[in-house]
Amino acid sequence: MILLINEQKPNNSQFRNMRIAYLIAIVITIFLGLASRKWSLLLPSFVAQNAGDMLWAMMVYFGFRLLLVRKNTLAAILLSFLFSFGIEFSQLYQEDWINQIRGTTFGALILGKGFLVEDLVRYTVGITIAFVLDKAVIKFYLRN
Repeated sequence: MILLINEQKPNNSQFRNMRIAYLIAIVITIFLGLASRKWSLLLPSFVAQNAGDMLWAMMVYFGFRLLLVRKNTLAAILLSFLFSFGIEFSQLYQEDWINQIRGTTFGALILGKGFLVEDLVRYTVGITIAFVLDKAVIKFYLRN
């Protein structure tokens, strides 16, 4: 929690560079997530089963950081949990109209298909990893 309180404030050009970095992080995370699904047979089963959801949550975190680059990381963490858990709990709602959306590739990637408690754990791990990476990069970047 000390990291959340003692953040240095970047200047305007650093905010622009941070937005670019978050956009790159989103693109890389999407690529890794899609690759983890496409080539899952080449990965260890533990990685194949868990990487996609963890990377999805990491992408959500980086997305909120991109949108809220001037805000404290706590805002991105809370919104990432709210969004990710909200999407997962929305999967308890199983009506025809939303299941038709979930039946599309894009709908399944965004909304998922069925509620799993394990996904909440995967999202938590993914958001935590993204936060730690984010803090490490910011600390390194602002030091230089």
